[in-house]
Amino acid sequence: MPVKNPTDVINIALDNGRNKTSLRTQRLIILSILAGAYIALGGALSLIAGYGFPGSPVALQKIISGCVFPIGLILIVILGGELFTGNNAMLIPAFMNRDYGLGAVLRNWTIVYFGNFIGALAFAWLMVYLSGLTSGEPYHSAIIKVAETKVSLSWLTVFLRGIGANWCVCLAVWLAMSGRRLAEKMLACWLPVMAFVVLGYEHCIANMFFIPLGMMEGADVSIGAFLIANLVPATIGNIVGGAIFVGMPHAMLHLKRQK
Repeated sequence: MPVKNPTDVINIALDNGRNKTSLRTQRLIILSILAGAYIALGGALSLIAGYGFPGSPVALQKIISGCVFPIGLILIVILGGELFTGNNAMLIPAFMNRDYGLGAVLRNWTIVYFGNFIGALAFAWLMVYLSGLTSGEPYHSAIIKVAETKVSLSWLTVFLRGIGANWCVCLAVWLAMSGRRLAEKMLACWLPVMAFVVLGYEHCIANMFFIPLGMMEGADVSIGAFLIANLVPATIGNIVGGAIFVGMPHAMLHLKRQK
């Protein structure tokens, strides 16, 4: 059976947007925490796999990390979860169709953002730091370097890389909606997400895992530097990449106003 066409995908996005904005707060929080933990799981796996071969070429490390990181988005798409970056695009078509207002979009984004933060931070603390996954070399030094490098980038660089990251993530979500079978959806999630990891783009939810974990392991990064130098520009860039680069143009191209 062929994949769904772009108009079919927009109709699915409309339904998804309506469902997401109508979720009860308690359910929304739980799904958001789970999604944050799933992304952190992908981050942990990418760290352990990618940095497990000291002295290997940088390109190889990035490719290995990129190949395993997408497990987080795959779990969210297949099992269900509320991911801030995915919702940056998903809520736009129904908003443009006037099914709900800006307040509903901002409510969802805010709750999901902080729920993702809780899930990613809890996973970093409980399942990685306390379990000792990064206490030994080469992982201890690797996560410290990752955290310090991310906060050393200029604000503009992080912002632009944030656009690139969520452009890829939301394209993955869009591709997954076009698939009909499990394998199709998994492959759709895998390819664009692998691309953003290999290219070194900045994903705010992933950074809610990487940078705090580096700080736990002793990285010279303050909370202020984490928030202002990385998380804020990455978040704004992710919103632009998802809402303006994916949700809006696809809605403009394929949405037939349903009123």
